[in-house]
Amino acid sequence: EGHEIVLTHGNGPQVGLVMDCFDSYKIDHDIDAFPMSVCVSITQGYIGYDLQNVMRESLLNQGLHVPVSTVITQVIVDADDPAFSEPTKPIGLYLTKEQLENRSIAGETFVDFGEKGYRQVVASPKPKHIVEWETIKSLLEAGQLVVACGGGGIPVIQQGNHLKGAQAVVDKDLSSALLAGLIHADYLVILTAVEKVALNYGKPNEILLDRMNIEEARQYMEEGHFGKYNMYPKFRAAVEFLEKREGRSALITSFDKLDEALKGKTGTLIR
Repeated sequence: EGHEIVLTHGNGPQVGLVMDCFDSYKIDHDIDAFPMSVCVSITQGYIGYDLQNVMRESLLNQGLHVPVSTVITQVIVDADDPAFSEPTKPIGLYLTKEQLENRSIAGETFVDFGEKGYRQVVASPKPKHIVEWETIKSLLEAGQLVVACGGGGIPVIQQGNHLKGAQAVVDKDLSSALLAGLIHADYLVILTAVEKVALNYGKPNEILLDRMNIEEARQYMEEGHFGKYNMYPKFRAAVEFLEKREGRSALITSFDKLDEALKGKTGTLIR
């Protein structure tokens, strides 16, 4: 339909598995485990590999020749960000209480997610800048479909001209909003598990939201309607994207309803 697309993605389960693999290897071989920044870069590569191949094949099956590229993306964070002392970003798989008790790796923090189990959380500093944004924009302008900011991007701290990997994970929604602003995107589309955002989700008084403005989005966040680990970051990203320039729109919907949502038939639109 003529849209220029940059696709971003998460890596929560995958980066946790990569870390576990290296932690196990460290124990058996008496070497240092790979830092978080390296684990994020690994997941960017292998998830991007799968995504660009399946999209290339799908496009060719429709008679469309659209080059697809994955950009290994670094995101600058502040070394003094308070998030480094307050881990909040979930990674890895959900563990049972028994599995958690059998772990012996020091320095890990876990959160109880109720029926789902326990999940590790790590530092999630706010993204300040996308290092490769000009490369991404150039590929986009050349007619390519770009996969970028995988897992929120590789967190790095700027030290002069040197970029030092940080022991953290950047929120994918906030990085996506930052990148969308840098490349002057008109739409920030966040695909999730629900067709529309709801107030009082899962309760008898649930209210589905069709459209709202920035002020209403801020109000809903302040009133605590959205979960800290699921919908709240998406609304925060949408607001940060919209408040930088007029004429933009943010859309939250499910993957299977994307076509209808882009035509204004469903989804939650914020503008």
